[in-house]
Amino acid sequence: MAELTQALADLRAGNSGTAAVNALFCATYDELKRLAHQRLQRDRPVDSLDTTSVVHESYLRFLGAERIELRDRAHFLSYASKVMRSVIVDLVRRGAAERRGGNLMQVTLAEGVREFLSRDEELLHLDEALERLALVEPQLVQIVELRFFAGLSVPEVAGLLGVSERSVFRQWDKARLVLLDALREA
Repeated sequence: MAELTQALADLRAGNSGTAAVNALFCATYDELKRLAHQRLQRDRPVDSLDTTSVVHESYLRFLGAERIELRDRAHFLSYASKVMRSVIVDLVRRGAAERRGGNLMQVTLAEGVREFLSRDEELLHLDEALERLALVEPQLVQIVELRFFAGLSVPEVAGLLGVSERSVFRQWDKARLVLLDALREA
C-alpha cells in the first residue's frame, strides 16, 4: 500500500516518467491481472488477447500518456478500466479494418444485452454509445467500464465509488437500458 501511495504521489507531482509508472504497475500488477482475468474469463477472448496482454498494453498506454492525474486507488482503477476498454476496442477495430466480419469476439454486457454484442462491429457500436452517454451521464459510463471492461462486481464498484450497492445496481440497470436502446438503433 505504501508503494501505491508513493507512486500516486509521484504522478501527482508531475513525475509521469517511466519510474513512476513502473512503481504504480508494480504495486498493482496482481490486482490488474486479476481484473483483466475476470474480464476475459466471462467472455470468449480474442485469440491474440489474454490477461497479460491486456495489462501490458495498458502499461504501454500509461507510459504514452503525457500527464496522468490520479487521486487515489479508486481513481487509478477507474482509469485503468478505461484503458482496458480502449485496449479491447482498439484490437477489435484493427481486426475489423483488416477484414470485415473476421475474427469475431463474443462479448457480454449483461443478461438481455448479450445477443447484441456477439460481433466486433457491435462492440464498436457499444464504444460509440458509451462516448455519447459520457456527455450526459459520465457516472453511468464509469460504472459500465468498471463492471464490463474491468470485470468488477457490484460490491467492488460500490466500494471504489463510495456509493451504496443499491445505487450501483440502479445505475447499472439504467446504463444497460440506455445502451440496449443505442445498440438496437445501431
